[in-house]
Amino acid sequence: MYQVYLLEMSDGTLYTGITTDVERRFKEHRDGKGGHYTRSRKAVRILYTEECKDRSTALKREAEIKSWPREKKVALFADKK
Repeated sequence: MYQVYLLEMSDGTLYTGITTDVERRFKEHRDGKGGHYTRSRKAVRILYTEECKDRSTALKREAEIKSWPREKKVALFADKK
């Protein structure tokens, strides 16, 4: 099972990615073992996760969310509070 996730970064930006294990991937981002973006801006917390049936679906959803303006991304996890 794949998951799409949103992270809050130390500079206040949002990062969207996919993984099969959100906690493990969050720790990797926090420890500087991710791409350049997450290495230069430390991950602070997981804001949102969403399960997807397979990798293809997760990649499509990730691309969709990444195309959204910040306000729409915030609405994803603001509704969960």
